[in-house]
Amino acid sequence: MRKVAFTLIELLVVVAIIAILAGLLFPVFSRAKARAKQTACLSNLKQIGSALALYASDYDDKFPHAVDASDRYRPEIWSEHPDFQARIPYMPLLHEALQPYVKSREVFRCPSDTGTAVLDNSFPLDFETAPSLFATYGSSYFFRTEIAFRFFSQTDFQLPANVNVLFDGAGHWHGSTGRLELDDSFDDYLGKVRGYRYNTLFGDLHAKSLTFDEIQQAWMTEL
Repeated sequence: MRKVAFTLIELLVVVAIIAILAGLLFPVFSRAKARAKQTACLSNLKQIGSALALYASDYDDKFPHAVDASDRYRPEIWSEHPDFQARIPYMPLLHEALQPYVKSREVFRCPSDTGTAVLDNSFPLDFETAPSLFATYGSSYFFRTEIAFRFFSQTDFQLPANVNVLFDGAGHWHGSTGRLELDDSFDDYLGKVRGYRYNTLFGDLHAKSLTFDEIQQAWMTEL
């Protein structure tokens, strides 16, 4: 009985077909993995929102008088508000203030957190965090600290559903472009941020993914 075997050409055709299928499927898997991480990150923010509500119920409905890592370690971002800046050394980090109200510190870790080199909203101010913002400072998220400086509660907001309270420390984690680097030009900055997205917790404690332009709009919402 004659043995049947693949010829070299047939093997090459099979390998080529497998390569084509892999090329089609890998981006699909990659997008699915990214969406799963984004969903987990949004879930974290919602849980932190619940912790904020519990905290407020114990402290006269006020948000924590706390700061985030960018405030603590780059306080010059508040140079135009010296009265705020002077209080920063005496304020806890937000995740420390909320620790009694969360089940695990992991809720402050975004699965997509790969660190930063500069601050997105204070470009080109360096803020190197490796391997991640969470690993370096204990939280992947930044706080709209003006809320704390002004001793705000939820009921003080004019438009709570439009005010950003907590958000990703960098937009490239869930975006389509690379992170900002120290040697980037302003044109590089403009090109990159167009592809950025930020998971964001709002004043009414709902969470949503925003584009760079959308989170800038949230920043412009008056408290």
